[in-house]
Formats: sequence, structure tokens, C-alpha cells
Amino acid sequence: MNELQQRIIAEGRVLPGDIIKVDGFMNHLVDIKLQRALAKDFAEHFKGREITKVMTVEASGIPLATITADELGVPLLFAKKAKSDNIEGGLVCSEIHSYTYNKKVTLMVSAEWIGPEDKILIVDDFMANGEAMRGLVDIITQVGAELVGVAIAIEKGYQGGGDRLRAKGVDVYSLAIVEHAEPGNIVFR
Repeated sequence: MNELQQRIIAEGRVLPGDIIKVDGFMNHLVDIKLQRALAKDFAEHFKGREITKVMTVEASGIPLATITADELGVPLLFAKKAKSDNIEGGLVCSEIHSYTYNKKVTLMVSAEWIGPEDKILIVDDFMANGEAMRGLVDIITQVGAELVGVAIAIEKGYQGGGDRLRAKGVDVYSLAIVEHAEPGNIVFR
């Protein structure tokens, strides 16, 4: 069992609504040392792939994606969930259904920062049904960039998002795949 899986067992909780709560070290209070170890693992798995950018969705994936981008020596680009006044020019958008918030969300990236010359690694802290990943892949496809792969810290394997991407030939590298989760009992694939 790897360090991330040990932390999930020791500190994670399963809440009603099929939520795996890991906010004490992953996505609210962030353990930077752990994030660095995960990022190094991602960088090792995807080394030599000529990645030009790391991409994620705001907000909880940003710490891990930032450290991964640093490990790879490339910029981080994150999709916003709301248009702000500082985004100029064209937007590349994709509509998804947010599992966390149980509503439709439009992911958007300025067309200024992504193009057909890019080789993108998607990084996120969590993947459930894969909607956020689907939206990011859609944005990457719209601009003609290349998807190098998807790096996920914690994947809910039983919700199928990662397996759907794998079935399409995407290199999905997840460090902890939860196969079953109920209070007091988390089982990994």
C-alpha cells in the first residue's frame, strides 16, 4: 500500500452521498510534502513525453497540478468555472455536470493560452465519474492540442470515469483507485 492509500485509510472518511472526504491532507488543508511526492511520481510516469503544459480545473486540483507542472518544468493552465473580467479574447468552453456540486458547470480557458502546438497532461486530485476530465479533453480536442495523459491522485474506480477514458486509449495514471467505499471500509483496486 502506498503512502497516499495509507493516508486515505488513516485520515479519510466516507460521508453520505458517496463522498470520500480527504480535505485534511489533499484538497482543503494541503500536505505539500505529500503533494510533492505524488507530483514526482506523475513526472516519472510521464517523463520523455515532451509535455508543454499541465492542465486542471479550478480549484482543488490546483495545488497538485502546480507542483506537477513545477516538477516537469512547464506552465500550469487551469480551466475556470466562471468568466472573470481578466479573461480577454476568445474562450474555449465545455459544459460538464459537476459531481461535487451536482449542477451544470461551464469550463473555460482563454484561447490565448492553448493551441495545436501543445502537448497537455491533465492533473487532478480526484476523479469520480470523469466529467471534469471529459470537459478538459473536449477543450484540448477543440484547439487541436495533444492529450498526453491524465494523472489522478484518487480515483473512484467504481464510478467508471477512469475506465471510460482508458477504453478510449487515454493513459490514465491513478495513484489510489478506490474500488469500494463505505464508512470504516475503503477498498483499493
